[in-house]
Amino acid sequence: MAVNMYREYRLKFYLNMRHYIIINEVKGETHPHTWEFALDIKFSRNLFVEFNIFEQGISQFLEQYQNKILNEAEPFDSMMPTLENVTDYFAEEFFKIIYKTGGMLTRVEASETPTRSYIVNIAEQERNSILNKKADEKIISEVMDAVLDDIVKQ
Repeated sequence: MAVNMYREYRLKFYLNMRHYIIINEVKGETHPHTWEFALDIKFSRNLFVEFNIFEQGISQFLEQYQNKILNEAEPFDSMMPTLENVTDYFAEEFFKIIYKTGGMLTRVEASETPTRSYIVNIAEQERNSILNKKADEKIISEVMDAVLDDIVKQ
């Protein structure tokens, strides 16, 4: 029997926001989107995952943008709120929230329409990959402890 080191989850969050884009110094029309954020998360197989802890953290973070014009909220008051910029910024914030709970955020997919998504692979980001490596080492240690415990019990 293979030993699974991780349990992997995908959580989705939704956010109603409006924004506008400036192209060639011309402000576009303010328009709404229901954004979808899909977060891929890994946890140690031995860890009981209390989803409500990190769901609350993510929801509290997103609440500051709910039903707002994104261009008027930090940091998008000084950064164009494109799909890519929003996802890059949110992915960093999501990473911090998930990491505090003992999980590893591995990927964020964001959509502002059902047909258009942007994906951030956390493993490609050097700072986050270093933190994920530390979490990975801790998980491997826990798995090894569990396997040894199983052997000793037999």
